[in-house]
Amino acid sequence: MTASVVADSGTSWPRTLGRVLLGSFMVFAGVGHLTFLRRDFQAQVPTWLPLDKDFVVLASGVVEVGCGAALLALPRHRRTVGWVLAAFFVAIFPGNVSQYLTQQSAFGLDTDQKRLTRLFFQPVLIALALWSTGAWPRERARR
Repeated sequence: MTASVVADSGTSWPRTLGRVLLGSFMVFAGVGHLTFLRRDFQAQVPTWLPLDKDFVVLASGVVEVGCGAALLALPRHRRTVGWVLAAFFVAIFPGNVSQYLTQQSAFGLDTDQKRLTRLFFQPVLIALALWSTGAWPRERARR
């Protein structure tokens, strides 16, 4: 196999490292949703969302644990998991925006500057999910 095929398939060591780190982070964050970080995550649930905040936090925690575990344990499905995880990051972005707009303090984000800075990390997570799984480069190669 040539280096370009290996890099494009999502199996290069930098992509693998990115996937393992992101998967581990997702499992940790998901467990946090379900246990010791529950109240902090509730601060991110937009007030306009017509669902119980605790339900949203618990459901998103289950999704995070599932996506993180899938990144770590299902290499054959990594591209699909990458797209699902990217979509999840897009879906939860309004919560991050809501936390900024309503000036909710959580996770040490106790100033507008810190909350605003955090918003710029969401696109990084989306890109990492797509890049580390080989989903994004593969889609570009199809065109």
